[in-house]
Amino acid sequence: MKLKERKSQLQCFTVCLAISVRNLTTDQFALLQFKHRILDPQTVLANNWNASSSVCKRVGVSCGGIHERDVALNFTRMNLTGTIPPHLGNLSFLLSLDLSRNHFYGHLPK
Repeated sequence: MKLKERKSQLQCFTVCLAISVRNLTTDQFALLQFKHRILDPQTVLANNWNASSSVCKRVGVSCGGIHERDVALNFTRMNLTGTIPPHLGNLSFLLSLDLSRNHFYGHLPK
């Protein structure tokens, strides 16, 4: 392998890794903002979600296999109350959102 090709691959790896880390951080930040704006009387999210837990291993969160980004949020029947933060709109891979049987109010972000 030529030095120029190897250098190019290393640069791509670094940029791709930086984008992946930023996206995971974006997803994690959006979910933590969601958690901070709601009341969770059954402590489902409080006991499972924290800054050190993997975004994809949290209760109610499903991630895609290729990008490991949030693709579905299912919080049905968790007795949650609150508003939905605009940060949820930053989940660019989100395909499904189920908030049914809870007590949310306000507008859904674009």
